[in-house]
Amino acid sequence: MRTPFLLLLIFAVPGSAQIQTAPPVVAVADGGTSGRMESIFIPPIANAPFTLTLLTEWSRPLANGGTYTLTNERRIARDGKGRIYEERWLLVPRGSKIPSVMDVRQFADPNRHTLYNCFTDGQVCQLLPYSGSTQAVYKPATSPTGPLPDGTGFHQHEDLGVANTNGVDTTGCRETTTINPNVMGNDQPMISTREFWYSAQLGINLISKVDTPQSGKQVFTVKDLTTSEPDPTLFELPEGYKIVDRTKTP
Repeated sequence: MRTPFLLLLIFAVPGSAQIQTAPPVVAVADGGTSGRMESIFIPPIANAPFTLTLLTEWSRPLANGGTYTLTNERRIARDGKGRIYEERWLLVPRGSKIPSVMDVRQFADPNRHTLYNCFTDGQVCQLLPYSGSTQAVYKPATSPTGPLPDGTGFHQHEDLGVANTNGVDTTGCRETTTINPNVMGNDQPMISTREFWYSAQLGINLISKVDTPQSGKQVFTVKDLTTSEPDPTLFELPEGYKIVDRTKTP
């Protein structure tokens, strides 16, 4: 025996009320953080070419006492004219199966004062002014040991001596800054450290470690370093990309 059913037909009758759809629901949440990590600085020095791979690890503390670490590797090169090529790869959780992808390639020319940021998404190169100069002298920022202004804390500078890193001589330095309680919203002393091994030959840090309570620990390590002239094709803009000139103000 079949169960009877009711077929309901709805017709639009002129002048009658129309059926209205429910408005979309948008889910929102408060809180959270966002930020950008700054990598090592590459100055436009002439007659000091290199090609390297930079390994980055960024560890931040978890509430349970553990750490959350992001990592990537990217290629950097500088030719004898001081031109700089840098790849930017997305940071991914260490040990995960999430692949890192390159999202930006940068081409800096201190002689033409140009910087191209070429985005793989959309294949667009933005042309920006570049202020770096091969005539400038670039040195690591350091401060002498002593109290901070207005009694806010204390800074300590340590020389770590000389070492050989990737076949290049480097000099080490460690700087520790202690901020007293109740100076920057902190109820306990805040201690930040910065350690780097600097190559005077190349004008860059081959090892750099930054550890702050606000950002966690960042470690930058150079590997696969060669000091010969890099492949000149690295400094050619990618084919098929649209150039957008950002140097001119409307």
